[in-house]
Amino acid sequence: MYNLTTPVELRRPALVHYGSGALAKLADWVAASGFKAPFVVADPINAVRLSLLGLGEVNCFGDVVPEPGSDNLEDAVSAAKGADVVIGFGGGSAMDLAKLVAVMVDQPVELSDISGANKAPARKVGLAQIPTTAGTGSEVGTRALVTDPETNSKVATESPYMLADIAIIDPDLTMTVPPHITAATGVDAMAHCVEAFTSKRSHPLIDDYALRGIQLVGRYLQRAVKNGNDAEARAGLSLAAFYGGICLGPVNTTAGHALSYPLGTQYKLPHGIANALIFPHVLAKNAEACAEQTAAIAQALGFRGGDSAEILAGATAFCKSLGLDMRLRAYGVKEDSLRAMAEEAHAIRRLLDWNPRELSVDDIEALYRQAY
Repeated sequence: MYNLTTPVELRRPALVHYGSGALAKLADWVAASGFKAPFVVADPINAVRLSLLGLGEVNCFGDVVPEPGSDNLEDAVSAAKGADVVIGFGGGSAMDLAKLVAVMVDQPVELSDISGANKAPARKVGLAQIPTTAGTGSEVGTRALVTDPETNSKVATESPYMLADIAIIDPDLTMTVPPHITAATGVDAMAHCVEAFTSKRSHPLIDDYALRGIQLVGRYLQRAVKNGNDAEARAGLSLAAFYGGICLGPVNTTAGHALSYPLGTQYKLPHGIANALIFPHVLAKNAEACAEQTAAIAQALGFRGGDSAEILAGATAFCKSLGLDMRLRAYGVKEDSLRAMAEEAHAIRRLLDWNPRELSVDDIEALYRQAY
């Protein structure tokens, strides 16, 4: 864990609009920037409410799928030809694809050319991000994930050219999110903050964002699940997701996300659900290595700290209070796949190398079995 003298780089969009009604700023920004051919990347739910953007008739790729694969990306890039600004409108999947479309459209590159760090070309188009859920924080990040259908594994791409010119965070857009998705995306936002807060490369510059994000989730997530029209709760979660997105850039996630990825690639579990299922087990496993941070997390989420058993029980109860079934088997996960998933998760070194304690393949399999 780093100290105040450790160098760190923090990037975020040059312009961030946050708050109820902020979406109205989009049309003014598009006009002031001189863009004439906006292109929207959206999931099917948001593709039918493009009128909210205030841009009139716009071209749109509206077929973003959960846990999108490279084939979904290729279709989006092809549809975006001729655009001068790309607008991500949806959850993390739509915004991740928007980042990649922005650096690939009308340029002679494939995903394999740019995957990894700092390989993407400078983009020739503008990029705006508008989240409609309060979860990934992708609107303020430089990283995107898609699934390689041949290997069924996540492919990460990161570049400063994938940072949005503008992020518009309007909590009003999240009012219609159903309770179970509200719960899952809220846990995802929390997981970003928790994993950054407990990472080996946690940093004082980021810790305040991380802890504040966890506190916001603790205060508002149950409220939003119970009453989707609670404007204050929705706003608090949108801010928590924003803070989580800030954490991802300089610090990123650790074992929680590494263990959740196989659940998405192998069983198509929504990313937030996968994180929720894994969160209590990794938090308890890591507790001894980061006792002070774990105690602060427990306090923020309203359960007692203590030994690993108490932490596991408290974190599990928090997730259950959101209406989530916390058993892997309830989501169709097969017991005989746990070992293979553990091996897949263990290979995600870009995340696991920063976990506060070492986890072997056996350790990871044991955590899956505990969650099963």
